[in-house]
Amino acid sequence: MAACGVRSLLRTISRHGPKPLVGGGLTGADSALSSFGRWTGAERQLGSAAQGETIRATLFPGDGIGPEIANSVKQVFKAASVPIEWEEHVVGNEIDPRTGSFLTWESLESVRRNGIGLKGPMATPIGKGHRSLNLTLRKELGLYANVRPCYSLPGYKTRYDDVNLVTIRENTEGEYSGLEHQVVRGVVESLKIITRQASLRVAEYAFYYAKTHGRQRVSSIHKANIMKKTDGLFLQCCREVAEKYPEIQYEEVIIDNCCMMLVKNPALFDVLVMPNLYGDIISDLCAGLVGGLGLTPSLNIGENGLALAEAVHGSAPDIAGKNLANPTALLLSAVAMLQHLGLQEKADQIHSAILKTIEEGKYRTRDLGGQASTAEYTNAVCEHL
Repeated sequence: MAACGVRSLLRTISRHGPKPLVGGGLTGADSALSSFGRWTGAERQLGSAAQGETIRATLFPGDGIGPEIANSVKQVFKAASVPIEWEEHVVGNEIDPRTGSFLTWESLESVRRNGIGLKGPMATPIGKGHRSLNLTLRKELGLYANVRPCYSLPGYKTRYDDVNLVTIRENTEGEYSGLEHQVVRGVVESLKIITRQASLRVAEYAFYYAKTHGRQRVSSIHKANIMKKTDGLFLQCCREVAEKYPEIQYEEVIIDNCCMMLVKNPALFDVLVMPNLYGDIISDLCAGLVGGLGLTPSLNIGENGLALAEAVHGSAPDIAGKNLANPTALLLSAVAMLQHLGLQEKADQIHSAILKTIEEGKYRTRDLGGQASTAEYTNAVCEHL
């Protein structure tokens, strides 16, 4: 019965096609800032930023250490006089039937209305049958691309000194489509969904990102030698988009070879674009090259300029409330949020203060080899502003 239900769903997708893109079919960055005759929440905020007005942003402090590091962001923003007014939403204790998760419908509406948000770490109970909080956000808000810059930090020594790459991950389908069922007892099946619409959209964004950020090369990561239909379609879409950007070098790298090359010499890569599961793995691998998820920013991109920045590390319940958490990842993600809003001066100011604090070495948290508390680290960043 489950298999029949899945086949029925796929027939429906085949007949009607995927959900059309907003604004008459524009993809990726083409639609990111287009008004289509009306103002979305994100576009209103971008306009407010350009005019120097106060911007309203949704804040999910999250679980575990989330509230502590969210307070660090608020403290730094206040010290830097960032024109942001936070609209806070906490994760509920009961499942909201409208979202199928602990995230309330009102919190999702807040992000849609404001068009911009920042999220601390959220924990989903494993094996309890609850819908993933992160997956709920991506699906409900249409966050189709996850962007993670990964670069070596001055003064913080790792095995590599010259890492400077960006992973761009398709965020909505692939193996994370959630289509699983039991065929017979002891045999389960999980479907990998790749669509032309989603693949073109993330490829378009990757090339647009490369062009607007002075990047030279885009690498498409795949396993099309084995998954010829699904990854083959993804590659086909990347090739089509690559033809529109002749000034950007384009290459295709098999996922397992990519992992080996990243560990041997990460300087070989510039911008990497890939389907969902590969992006989940590769982006964490890249974070390990520069010191871990605690030093890695992340920004999720949706249509019409909507964006949700997030810390991608865990909620660390073992140190929650102990003033030991490292707020760097959420701070850097907040910087990415400011860049997205066009507040480049404030973004640069805070980014420079973070780097100076880490490079100086006096107020590093324990995970960075120091003894500073969350509050001491945050105060040091404020002083470097």
